[in-house]
This record gives sequence, structure tokens and C-alpha cells, in this order.
Amino acid sequence: MVLIWLITIGCVWGLTNALIKRGATIAEKQKLKQKTTNAPKAKGIHAHVDEWIVMLCVWQYSLPFLINLSASALFFMKLNDAPITLAVPVTNAVTFGATAISGAAFGEKMDGVRTVLGITLIIIGVCICVSPTQSIP
Repeated sequence: MVLIWLITIGCVWGLTNALIKRGATIAEKQKLKQKTTNAPKAKGIHAHVDEWIVMLCVWQYSLPFLINLSASALFFMKLNDAPITLAVPVTNAVTFGATAISGAAFGEKMDGVRTVLGITLIIIGVCICVSPTQSIP
């Protein structure tokens, strides 16, 4: 059952990674609009805080970000039930594959052959990680 949770978390991370990237693009456009106004420019730490406020006010960024963080909290809870040598490779591999598939679904340009080859190798690697160990004679 824990393996299903790890795969689900990896899928959520992968999907939200692609959505966060799209949301960041939208937020960048909004930041550029704000820079063209005659408002005084913040400096130092205030500039970074202002950037975060703009990013978090864009729901296309903040909602996937919140879901991603929630999946991270769930991952740390599930680490009690699974060995870290299994949990980390499975979730990272699934995250990579889900990010590639989600990005392609959202129109990102990718090398199809390399992406399919990479996802195939990831699936093989995860199968090796989760397969029961065999005793060596």
C-alpha cells in the first residue's frame, strides 16, 4: 500500500511542477507589467518580498505550489512506513516521468524519442527497486 502512496506523491509532484512552471511564467508577465508603472522600486530584501507577494497572488502559481507542499508533507509522513532506499528512488523517478509527461501535455517542447527512452528507463529502474530481492547462491 505504501508503494501506491509513493507513486501517487510522485505523480502529484510531477504534475504540480509543470503547473508551477506555467504559473511562474504568468507571474513573470505580471511583474513586468508592474515594473513599467511609475511606482518606486523596492531594494534589498524588500524587492525579494515583493517578488514573492506577486508570485503568491497569482493563483496559477500559488495553488499548485500549495498542493506540491502538501504532497511533500505527506511524503515525510509516509517515510515512517517505507525504507528511504525505496521511497526516494521511487518518488524521484515517478516525479521525473510525471513532470515530462505533464510538460508535454501542456505544450512544452521536448525531444520525443529521448523523453520516451528516459521514461522507459525510469520505469525499468523503479521495477528493479521494488522487485523482491533474490538470494544469491
